[in-house]
Amino acid sequence: MQAAQAALAAEHAAVYGYGIVGGRIGDDREAEATAAYAAHRARRDALARTVRDLGGKPAAAAAAYALPFPVPDAAAVVRLAAVLEDRVAGVYSDLVRAAEGPLRREAAGALREAAVRAVRWRGSGVAFPGLAERTAGRAR
Repeated sequence: MQAAQAALAAEHAAVYGYGIVGGRIGDDREAEATAAYAAHRARRDALARTVRDLGGKPAAAAAAYALPFPVPDAAAVVRLAAVLEDRVAGVYSDLVRAAEGPLRREAAGALREAAVRAVRWRGSGVAFPGLAERTAGRAR
């Protein structure tokens, strides 16, 4: 339950972050940002149902989230999108470890999707997406 709540919280933060990305991204990557925003909203909604199904009360979204760094230009916006995906991948990695059955498969799929989006934003991948100790130097 705790790992599912953490994933839900990360999805809330990603939805907020993509609101920032979408408002500042150039026209050339607007469709990509819109698709990522929609994907995170769908995952967030699914996780809220999962938490309820597990007998919990889904964590509510915060009114705002602190950005990990200033976002003054297009390069920083793209970097923010990659960091959002790295963070989401990290919590899904934890959920993969904690869950079993269908929830574990869903978490693994979400981890894979976040890793692929991070590569698209960053332009390069990491050896072990979702493992902070392996990606910390690359996520900045």
